[in-house]
Amino acid sequence: MTSFIKKHWVKILLLLMFLSLIFSIFSVYHTTVQYDDKDPNRGAVIIEKTSFGDGFDKIYPSPDFKDWDTAQTWQGWTPEQSMWYYNTTQGSDLLPYDFFLELEQKNSKELFRSVANVDEYRYIAQKQTDSNPDGLPLGFVKDVYKGKEYLGFTCSACHASQIVYNRVAIRVDGAPAMSDMDTFLVDMQYAIKHTLTTPEKLASFTKRVVARGNFESVEEVKTKLEDTKTNLFLYNKINETDVKYGYARLDAFGRIFNRVLQHVMNKDEIHNLLKEVLSQEESDEIIKTIDSKIISNKQFDHLFKRIQPLLDGEQLLKLRNAIFNPPDAPVSYPFLWDTPQHGYVQWNGIADNGGVGPLGRNAGEVLGVFGTLDWIEESDPSFIRKFLLSAAGQSKQANGKYVSFESSVDVTNLRLIEEQLKSLHSPLWPEAVLPKIDQQLAKTGEPIFKNYCSSCHLPIDRTDPMRRVVGQFDKLSDIGTDKKMAMNSVTAQGYSGILRGNYVDVGPGNVYVQKKMPVATLLTSAVKNVVLTPDPDKLFFQGWFVWVSNMWKSKTENTVKSTLKQGTHDLKTRIAPYADLTAYKGRPLNGIWATAPYLHNGYVPTHYELLLPKKRPGDPEMGEYRPDEFWLGSRQFDPVKVGFITKAGQGSKFITHLKANGNEGHEYAAGITAQRDGKVLPALDKAKRMALVEYLKTL
Repeated sequence: MTSFIKKHWVKILLLLMFLSLIFSIFSVYHTTVQYDDKDPNRGAVIIEKTSFGDGFDKIYPSPDFKDWDTAQTWQGWTPEQSMWYYNTTQGSDLLPYDFFLELEQKNSKELFRSVANVDEYRYIAQKQTDSNPDGLPLGFVKDVYKGKEYLGFTCSACHASQIVYNRVAIRVDGAPAMSDMDTFLVDMQYAIKHTLTTPEKLASFTKRVVARGNFESVEEVKTKLEDTKTNLFLYNKINETDVKYGYARLDAFGRIFNRVLQHVMNKDEIHNLLKEVLSQEESDEIIKTIDSKIISNKQFDHLFKRIQPLLDGEQLLKLRNAIFNPPDAPVSYPFLWDTPQHGYVQWNGIADNGGVGPLGRNAGEVLGVFGTLDWIEESDPSFIRKFLLSAAGQSKQANGKYVSFESSVDVTNLRLIEEQLKSLHSPLWPEAVLPKIDQQLAKTGEPIFKNYCSSCHLPIDRTDPMRRVVGQFDKLSDIGTDKKMAMNSVTAQGYSGILRGNYVDVGPGNVYVQKKMPVATLLTSAVKNVVLTPDPDKLFFQGWFVWVSNMWKSKTENTVKSTLKQGTHDLKTRIAPYADLTAYKGRPLNGIWATAPYLHNGYVPTHYELLLPKKRPGDPEMGEYRPDEFWLGSRQFDPVKVGFITKAGQGSKFITHLKANGNEGHEYAAGITAQRDGKVLPALDKAKRMALVEYLKTL
């Protein structure tokens, strides 16, 4: 080897220089963001009338308002930056793209994607623009993976909103969506099923799809439509619970957990579970069609088609519950401003934001919203791949093979989106649209905020590029709010499958992945492996160069370091490595006016009602209390109480005595919940509550 190097050192040097040049070109090219879409209204569609009574004639910010010069960047983003955020794929593949364009509603010839239908699910309709030529709803995008076109979700599907006041729609980037994703997906499943079972609909649909040029024949369309129906049915059935989400809420983590469990399950584990609901002969016959330890998407669907006719409803439910956990803790979508500046993200701080943590967090999110997971066995990976697999904590399986975690997850775009989010600012109360803030009343409310709220909700300069969010975590018993979401993150268990034998760092140290593990551990391992796998859509060297660039830039561009959590939460131990997750985070409240409904599970619709106590047995009937029931769905804004107007019969009914919906706790202003020093402050009267609400508008 030494003599070879001596003989050819010039050629080797030239080769290295050439590779370095190529690397530099790819590094620059693949990270270039094109802000081409300059629509000043950010693609908004005027909707004069809705079934929720919140139609609008104008958009804010827009050139229609006198403060346009400053308002167009009121959150730090130009319209071009907003449009890039709305229309940048992250690798989500829900269904073939042409199917979504041509799918009709179940009992109508109207398209499923029509403005009126999209609005019913409270997704935001958008017009055709340069970056959205098909006029997809906000947060919907075309993704291309392995040469196929898919419809997927972007970050903005869950993290952008419109607030309507006086027939003006205020666009707020990064704010919680009002959408009902669960009902949207179930209704889409039934629209596809109805298309397949209605000859006239099917003939029209297949003809239109073939005419678009991505499918060669009607039969090919029918086959793929059947597969799509099965995929959606499986997803909806796996995530079916007795807790209705309704508008503005989703158990995203529960669904991410289940996606991971579906894809890490190996052949042997499925075989053993099948034997509990089927005979030995039936289970053997079904499982022998699987030729790999890893069960692919297609094989999982095939298994289900074989299994379903053999099981009654009770057996099917038993099998589902043996593999998955019910995603029965819906929460409000978190708002995104200041997220890149947080030490820990999510309601209970499950995601460390230091180092390359944001890549893992965002990759995990894509797994939950239909990232394609083409995980395959590798008999003899390259030296570099073995090194990376080892870095991810992956060891050989019992059959001596490694696992390649190829996926549609677009790590490059995830990094670029996170980078742009650093410049997103919280929205200021727009006095060009909303009633002017009573500054004198707000000044009265400021000391009340300092006494009652500031120990958990620290102040922050919303535009300071050096700002940092030190989340304040309080354990469940202290804050007293509904425990379901936090406890699910700790107690959810699942079969480790292809991850068995790996080592995962959980904070106090590494844990060895055994047959059944906390799903939080499995998610950590799976996401790390996905992020460490180069993009399969790129050429070999290009994929590796881009991967190295992403890892390097993610590490160096993220100035947030892993830190200790602050607050009264329980600490991690070797016995309880996830003890710190049984807590909820208090964050700065800048822009909080635009994020209703409030608290982690959205159990109160307005700021004013958040300051009231929950009504308990024995309380006077004539007092003011948090509502035990209210309706969500309307975007009509209440600028006095600060939140959304709730009108009986409009939207989805939120019933607080149901599981995961509890409206108790965080009753500091009501004189019930103790402060961190153990003292219970006096309950605020109505005048002080209104002063505090007015002050919150200024943040």
